[in-house]
Amino acid sequence: MQHNLSNTPENTREDPRWKKKTALFLSSQSLSMFGSMLVQYAIIWHVTLTTQSGSMLTVATLVGFLPQLVISLFAGVWADRHNRKFLIIAADALTAVSTLVLAFFFLFGYQEIWLIFVVSGIRSIGAGIQGPAVNALLPQIVPGEKLMKVNSINSTIQPFIMIVTPVLSGALLSLARLELIFFIDVLTAALAIGLLTLLRVPPQPKADVQPKGYFDDLRAGLEYIGKNRAIKALFTYFAFTFFLVTPAAFLTPLLVARTFGEEVWRLTANEVTFFAGSIFGGILMTFWGGFSNRFRTIGLGSVVWAVVFVGLGLTQNFTLYLIFMVLAGIPMPFFNASAVTLLQEMVKPEMHGRVFGVQGLIGSAVMPLGMLVFGPIADATSVQIILVVCSALMAIPGIWIYFNRHPAQQTNEYEMQPGD
Repeated sequence: MQHNLSNTPENTREDPRWKKKTALFLSSQSLSMFGSMLVQYAIIWHVTLTTQSGSMLTVATLVGFLPQLVISLFAGVWADRHNRKFLIIAADALTAVSTLVLAFFFLFGYQEIWLIFVVSGIRSIGAGIQGPAVNALLPQIVPGEKLMKVNSINSTIQPFIMIVTPVLSGALLSLARLELIFFIDVLTAALAIGLLTLLRVPPQPKADVQPKGYFDDLRAGLEYIGKNRAIKALFTYFAFTFFLVTPAAFLTPLLVARTFGEEVWRLTANEVTFFAGSIFGGILMTFWGGFSNRFRTIGLGSVVWAVVFVGLGLTQNFTLYLIFMVLAGIPMPFFNASAVTLLQEMVKPEMHGRVFGVQGLIGSAVMPLGMLVFGPIADATSVQIILVVCSALMAIPGIWIYFNRHPAQQTNEYEMQPGD
């Protein structure tokens, strides 16, 4: 039985230039991501190697997420009210300027950890603004039936960047000063903004009746989510999974440094192997497309993660650890591409920004909460124990979402209201 979830604007189906527009957009975002990830790895490793403290990693995580948490809901409203392309440009410019200031401080010898944390917070605000706008803009230029393929391609490009950036970041940290990485990020952000200014985007859809203020918009978006059972199921899954995946996402560099050695190449290998697996998973998703019920593809990825992350926590051999890391990367596009496409398909276009804003809010709230719990515990016990316990529990939300009904079978009460 076929289920039609598409809510994408009809004009993208008739635009023969959508492939060129998509390539331009993805190129711009790839450049932006390249610089951002280069800085992110440099900061994580700088904090890890200079402090070797789970508590300091917790602080680094909090300043990277909490500002994004605060801004996410408003950013979703902005993405539905204002030009999404210009919001992305503004977010890139904010992160570039803050990083440039940090680079000059470091260049002149002021290299305090707290300054890194402040700039990380500003960069987090930019990410919070950019995320909903990026996911909401894509359906404006990509035909609905091509969204899964484009998101899968994007899920292949992203881990490729994440392979290159830790290698380059590690090499630069070994051979040059940290501020060089900051300057590279400023350059890539400028190039990304330049490409994005060339993109012509169709007008974004607007609600028939515009609420009077931002909080009215926000309330309308929350009501829409609250009355859509499929979105509620997906966001409930996000909350549990993001919490349980926190140790694997943030504490594995600490695990590597404590268990296998403090060399930068080991931290680099820890990241590179994961994203090598993600590239393979992205290619697989590009050709396969996942199950017609996207909940099943997401759930499958979670169950595979649960098994493989347990292996990460149990092994004492670094080579075997890296093999598990490759396997752990494969399900990442199953989760990312399917979740983003599902929301793009079943959410009204004029609600895309707010829904993706709430999605970002969940990640920005739950993962710092996870670090508040697991970071201090990591200073009192081994990361391996934390990883095994959380990974085993991760199978529970994975199995639940796998057996959830097809999203199209879950009545959207909001859209059935009279006069809607």
